Amino acid sequence: MNDWRRARVAPERTHHVVDGEPLYATRFEEVLAFHAPGIAPVRCGSEAWHIDGRGAPAYTRSFQRTFGFYEGRAAVSASEGWHHILPDGAELYPERYSWCGNYQDGRCVVRDSEGLYGHIDQAGRPVYAARWRYAGDYRDGAAVAQGEDGRSTHIDAGGELVHGRRYLDLDVFHKGFARARDERGWMHVDGRGQPAYAQRFAMAEPFYNGQARVERFDGSLEIIDEAGRTMAVLRAASRSELEALSASAGLNTCAARRPSTDAL
Repeated sequence: MNDWRRARVAPERTHHVVDGEPLYATRFEEVLAFHAPGIAPVRCGSEAWHIDGRGAPAYTRSFQRTFGFYEGRAAVSASEGWHHILPDGAELYPERYSWCGNYQDGRCVVRDSEGLYGHIDQAGRPVYAARWRYAGDYRDGAAVAQGEDGRSTHIDAGGELVHGRRYLDLDVFHKGFARARDERGWMHVDGRGQPAYAQRFAMAEPFYNGQARVERFDGSLEIIDEAGRTMAVLRAASRSELEALSASAGLNTCAARRPSTDAL
């Protein structure tokens, strides 16, 4: 049946509805959204599994937690650890992890028993030998990975460095640019990891049709283009740029540096 494609989680989160009408009669403690091939995660008490569009179990097993199917594989948590299953409940691989993400771009991030991150392929095999303090999902063939020094870079689908530049914080590429933060603040970087412009911001959103919303250190909100030029002002400054920079750097104002009268 195709109704699962139109199904939504009910406000009570105990079942699914189509056009406001229950898709099935059963009620659960919690349900999540349907994903192809028409299976949704559900939980009742200490057990969790997946159901089909009729509300019936998709397989005979149960787990502690179940999550949605992505690229035909779902992350599940059991007493022996986290792993992925196929739609019929079969295990994708024998290994167990302390946490698993969802498959994106043919890769999935996992955390091992030592708290280190890596990626596995669609068969569950490690993509590369390196391990990271943190790693995120792949998008457009690249993922964020954080090293032991706390700085992040981009790696390609094989685990190799994309550009070798490292930042205090970093996001995946979106339409050719990634959000990044260095000691001066947030900005956007291009595919070579190079800043797209000279400015830094207190906050920067991803580009949307060539423009992004940013917050300056003075509290003002603006829309900038990919060259960092202001396209629109959304909110006026609430403090001076000097005050903001001084506060963020822990600097004192001239008045605060005056000699104390107690010392005279």
